[in-house]
Amino acid sequence: MKLYSYFRSSASYRVRIALNLKGLDYEQTAIHLVKNGGEQLSEAFKALNPEALVPAFVAEYEGESRVLTQSMAIIEYLDEVYPQHPLLPANPLSRAEARAFALAIACEIHPINNLRVLKYLTNTLGVTDEQKNTWYRHWCETGLATLEQTLLKIGKAGKYCFGDTPGFADCFLVPQIANAQRFNCDLSALPTLMQINQNCLEHPAFVSAMPANQPDAE
Repeated sequence: MKLYSYFRSSASYRVRIALNLKGLDYEQTAIHLVKNGGEQLSEAFKALNPEALVPAFVAEYEGESRVLTQSMAIIEYLDEVYPQHPLLPANPLSRAEARAFALAIACEIHPINNLRVLKYLTNTLGVTDEQKNTWYRHWCETGLATLEQTLLKIGKAGKYCFGDTPGFADCFLVPQIANAQRFNCDLSALPTLMQINQNCLEHPAFVSAMPANQPDAE
């Protein structure tokens, strides 16, 4: 198994957490998203992943090797092929709730705040850094506030998002909180999410996956 990753990429961070929770060994290759105009835009990397995004994950299954993209697809693949330490709840309704929680991050918060969108705001539309950061904080704070209320409504939160075992939703929450903290978002209205985040950051699988602990960390 090989993961093409960038230490600060939240999508890559999700996959690193999942691999660690599964106890899987993998090789990691750094793709720097800023240096040299963005190594993800090189012809060599686009031949591997035409989306020109990280993560990209080289998986082998029954003698066949494939390059998987999109963090959620990669994590679901890992959960299907490596059933030890399942990441999704056993109950079908709870599984759907955990997926919905993760999708709210992966499809609602992250896409409008990721690197290429922020660069477009400043480089093409000419917004100032202050305006860009205001944009980021607005969508991140709004989205996370919704998830705080979602967890309270579902009533399944324990030490982690869905009980007392870390899983699918936590793989998405922790990288998003890390990004929010980088942009100085106001997280004071998120006591449940922040306590879960703290619990996760005391777990070895999350510690090992942290951006600061990656070989390409700057």
